[in-house]
Amino acid sequence: MLAAAASVKFSPASAGASTTTMLAFKPVHLPALPNAVPRPLSLSARPLYRQEPFLAAARNDRAASTAPPAATADGARPVETAAAPEAMKSAKIGVYFATWWALNVIFNIYNKKVLNAFPYPWLTSTLSLAAGSAIMLVSWATRIAEAPQTDLDFWKALSPVAIAHTIGHVAATVSMAKVAVSFTHIIKSAEPAFSVFVSRFFLGEHFPLPVYFSLLPIIGGCALAAVTELNFNMIGFMGAMISNLAFVFRNIFSKKGMKGKSVSGMNYYACLSMLSLVILLPFAFAMEGPKVWAAGWQNAVAEIGPNFVWWVAAQSVFYHLYNQVSYMSLDEISPLTFSVGNTMKRISVIVASIIIFRTPVQPVNALGAAIAILGTFIYSQAKQ
Repeated sequence: MLAAAASVKFSPASAGASTTTMLAFKPVHLPALPNAVPRPLSLSARPLYRQEPFLAAARNDRAASTAPPAATADGARPVETAAAPEAMKSAKIGVYFATWWALNVIFNIYNKKVLNAFPYPWLTSTLSLAAGSAIMLVSWATRIAEAPQTDLDFWKALSPVAIAHTIGHVAATVSMAKVAVSFTHIIKSAEPAFSVFVSRFFLGEHFPLPVYFSLLPIIGGCALAAVTELNFNMIGFMGAMISNLAFVFRNIFSKKGMKGKSVSGMNYYACLSMLSLVILLPFAFAMEGPKVWAAGWQNAVAEIGPNFVWWVAAQSVFYHLYNQVSYMSLDEISPLTFSVGNTMKRISVIVASIIIFRTPVQPVNALGAAIAILGTFIYSQAKQ
């Protein structure tokens, strides 16, 4: 190896040539870019290998960049954004209807249970109004609900409404005490017929011909149901009819007397309940009285047990709640929608009461009920 190394001799000529060649390559210094800032090494720089989180983030960024803006330059909102409030409103109305129907069904069930054991409709009606009045007074005192700003003119305008409401409420309770829940509501489905007759002959209003034709199935269906009712009772029948007439006048007085009164639906019904309670109390004492109530209460508790007290509390509270929700829904929907909802509510009450109380129903009786309810629906469409 030493001999091989020694045989390699250094040649100056070759060295000079090499030096000359190496000197021919001079470094070129490029001018610095203007405003160039050196980029520091960052951990967020894209790696040389594929990584799913980074790809997912990139996809999300692209999706976000293509999402429609909340509003365009000219102020027009996209269809997706504009449809959101409508969807929320529809959902709110659906909640109102479902709550309204459920509370009404529960009230009618407990109300009938109480009246079967304690057949004193005047006191039962009074307790319903008293419970609602107490609930709203507590709500106002604790600021759960904002108290309405009322004056003497408001209460004067509300007085005829409260009188009609009191008569209708007591008459319906008397009917419930004498006949089946389903029969009471079948007869109460004839309320549109009373509304047309009162408006036509007392107020001089005129209606299109389809409205009058829509009354035929209502009247015919109620008549067929009444004739074929197995447990027919004249007091119960007349109670439902008087209730229809009273509630028609309540609606008329409310439309004429409460125009321009800025009170929410919830507070309006609260004031109506309080004034109706004041009107009803002396008549309840005169018609039945504390002695009758005490004896009937003892018999009911002895027969039913402590559950009777809960039944009375439930029917009183749920009466106020279902009416309150119905008045609140009037602030959100049109009269036509409310009328359709009221028809569907009556169907749910009739079906539920027949199932729970096992009310015997003949096919002809069911047919009459169906015709009357269908007529109510046709009336609500023709009226609008």
